[in-house]
Amino acid sequence: MASIKDVAAEAGVSVATVSRVLNDHPSVSSDARTRVLRAVAALGYRPNAVARSLRTDQTRTLGLVISDVLNPYFTELARSVEEEARALGYSVIIGNADERPDLQDHHVRTLLDRRIDGLLVSPTDGGSPLMLDAARAGTPMVFVDRWIPGVDVPVVRADGQSAVRDLVAHLYGLGHRRLAIIAGPAATTTGSERVQAFREALAAYGLPLPDVYTGQGDFQAESGRRVTEGFLDLPEPPEVVFAADNLMALGALDAIRARGLRVPDDIALAAFDDIPWFVHTDPPVTAVAQPTGELGRAAVRALVDRIEGRPPQSVTLPARLVVRRSCGETPEAAPEAASEAPHSPEPPRPPAPQAVPGPAPAAVTEVPATNRSKP
Repeated sequence: MASIKDVAAEAGVSVATVSRVLNDHPSVSSDARTRVLRAVAALGYRPNAVARSLRTDQTRTLGLVISDVLNPYFTELARSVEEEARALGYSVIIGNADERPDLQDHHVRTLLDRRIDGLLVSPTDGGSPLMLDAARAGTPMVFVDRWIPGVDVPVVRADGQSAVRDLVAHLYGLGHRRLAIIAGPAATTTGSERVQAFREALAAYGLPLPDVYTGQGDFQAESGRRVTEGFLDLPEPPEVVFAADNLMALGALDAIRARGLRVPDDIALAAFDDIPWFVHTDPPVTAVAQPTGELGRAAVRALVDRIEGRPPQSVTLPARLVVRRSCGETPEAAPEAASEAPHSPEPPRPPAPQAVPGPAPAAVTEVPATNRSKP
């Protein structure tokens, strides 16, 4: 392997001149710079990244802590983050929190110890003192998909609330009136926000969301199965189960089939976070889709902006309703290839019946104005 001395000898310059060229120092003549770069290419010389990081105080490395690597949504997110980072000249170290706050903080601490240039996090809960301290200390950081209220960090997210409103409008138009939700963890912003959006969308049609139609899940398939079994045991089961993430939807589908019931003939099913698997289930599942790849790319760009001293910007991208066959749609309305309906801020609403008072909405912590821009 060629050394810096070999490059200097090949180019006919000093080692110091080679070092200045590699560090883009202005005090080098164009002729010397050209000779050095040609020598680098000819010899296949690669500067030592560790040594360079000690000189420049940059490692060209980003950290990514995701909530659950087994969830296809986060798998796709991680892939898009890695691709965009590579295109911008950064490598990525990934930590899987497995929806555990303690493991999340372990990964964050390890990444900070490795002197990463910046950190992308999809928090597993809303109260990590470690990330609050890191943000206050000036660590370049961006939250993606989820965020921590009170931490002044840019957020890159999708507008899931509008898509949930579209979903409820779609279900109401199909004649469904008893709608239930498998909620995600209340400690996560996405968990609390999706159930709140669902409750508010139902209220716009005069429909309540009784406590018995609100099941607490944890973004894992087993919780979707457990909650759905409880719904099916009710004297009056819901007509629709809306799972607030894809894994809980798969668990719900398992529970329905285990009872010998059929979707949508006996009970309808919809999900948040569309995944490729939903095209291949029987029937294909109607779902809210987030622009996962673009979220990952936008998060990297926002983080690099912070690293390079540009003003941080939060980003909100549109989500959409993907209409398939799991809620009683006709083949014409939902072809097997899956139609995609872009969401609108105010979907058309049929005349609502007399409002029926429901339980008080769950409290949702407001995002600081500096963090806004997501679902």
